[in-house]
Amino acid sequence: MATRLYTHPVFLEHLTPPGHPERPDRLRAIAKVLEHDIFDPLDRVEAPMGDEAAVLLAHPGTYAHRIKEMIPVEGMARIDADTCVSPKSWDAALTAVGAATAAVDDVFTGRADNVFVAARPPGHHAEKDRAMGFCLFNNAAIAARHAQKAHGAERVAILDWDVHHGNGTQDIFWDDPTVLYCSTHQMPLYPGTGAASETGAGNIVNAPLDPGSDGEAFREALETVILPRIEDFRPDLIIISAGFDAHHRDPLAELNFTEQDFSWATGKLMECAARRSGSRLVSLLEGGYDLEGLALSVAAHVGRLMKG
Repeated sequence: MATRLYTHPVFLEHLTPPGHPERPDRLRAIAKVLEHDIFDPLDRVEAPMGDEAAVLLAHPGTYAHRIKEMIPVEGMARIDADTCVSPKSWDAALTAVGAATAAVDDVFTGRADNVFVAARPPGHHAEKDRAMGFCLFNNAAIAARHAQKAHGAERVAILDWDVHHGNGTQDIFWDDPTVLYCSTHQMPLYPGTGAASETGAGNIVNAPLDPGSDGEAFREALETVILPRIEDFRPDLIIISAGFDAHHRDPLAELNFTEQDFSWATGKLMECAARRSGSRLVSLLEGGYDLEGLALSVAAHVGRLMKG
């Protein structure tokens, strides 16, 4: 077995307006860095398209129908000020869902040690019935529900280290003690949620970081607040909402992580997974908008996943 990588050309066909930070070049930068010889052992698989039934694991049918109806035949349409769709956005979003659920299948059936999904659009801002923050469907939430429905997982832990709080994932699991949602993020910052006082049914763990915080603050938050909660939760699966926009080069926020911080955090999650979840670990791309910072961070993250 090895680390599996899911991606698909359709992700490049989800188009956004010129100058939009969530753009196809993000995946091109990732693909280029993963061409290096050290990534030859990656098990590269074309992401399968998911279906609407998978979307309904985390979103109501009326919401999925509304998103589908907003997809334009040509050009672009705006869902809100930040979130746009183009003719191939539905296919891209369903394929992102398909990749997330396939990744879960892989780690439960032993086809892979762990999986990284390089997909777009991202997902962690998508609430139960609201698209926002570049996100249409909540891939991490769908993956967690799929693990429970298809593989009998009793508990799933999600760690979201995107620089923006994953309000959508928190919204979906707010009162569900079978899913532990943990987040480090800059605060104050979009979308305005993620205070430490937001605890849901005791299953929400927010560790907000002040603007200007560096990797040392990130590591402290993980070691003192988040990792102990994941250990105590004893999940059957760990999912990473892997946003890399906390990197010091990123233009949309003011945290100062390095790629080594993401590598360190990946290793800590792998150690936790080895002890608590049968090493089952799935990582889903979220943000990261400076192309060099994104590429360096993904290379560090995937490289650490490959070490097993």
